Amino acid sequence: MRTFAQTIDKRSRDEMVNYLKNHFRYPTMNSWNNSTSYACNLKITHLGLNAKIVDKLFDLIQTDAFYEPLRDLIRGFGEAHNYDWQAGFNGRSGGYLVLYQGERKPSGYKSFCLNCGQRNYRSTAETGSVCGMCKEHTRIDYVKTHMQINRLPGRGTDKREDYSDWDIGSLRDRVELVCAFDALADAIVAEAVYLAKNYTVQDRTYYIPQNKKVMVSA
Repeated sequence: MRTFAQTIDKRSRDEMVNYLKNHFRYPTMNSWNNSTSYACNLKITHLGLNAKIVDKLFDLIQTDAFYEPLRDLIRGFGEAHNYDWQAGFNGRSGGYLVLYQGERKPSGYKSFCLNCGQRNYRSTAETGSVCGMCKEHTRIDYVKTHMQINRLPGRGTDKREDYSDWDIGSLRDRVELVCAFDALADAIVAEAVYLAKNYTVQDRTYYIPQNKKVMVSA
């Protein structure tokens, strides 16, 4: 199985520079937007897995449940970096894990409805507890400032960067970030392989209730 994480000697400027300069990169949006960042190729056929696991993964990626633990890993990476750095999938089939710049800032919402979840930019002290959506008296104020998390795909990272101008502390910080990103890629692959070994895919038929008007005797 292919792995991405490497042990980099952060006492060596040359080793750190070579690691960053030679790291695989991929567009943060589309190939023509001229913006790239550090990335890992996580296409199933490029991971050095045996044929049985590959076939199982192609089945599993058709299910929604497969992606939940992977999203948890990605969410944990963002939290660990205060969402200034985030990871996400890109590419025509979503086969590339890309390091994105991001931000976490106040959303402006001051209250929300316990019944329907509708958010409001005004507090209950200003407009009362009635929800404008469901009309119930279930709107309350946020106890803490509500924050929103944004990914900034238009921003590339270190494209054509001349690392020789960086001081040693900045180099170490960037190497630690990219190493953590590579470790995330390994964790995602390991989780995917675990799921392939322990779960299978079955077809199930779901009947969705529908409301129809029918004629009945008066």
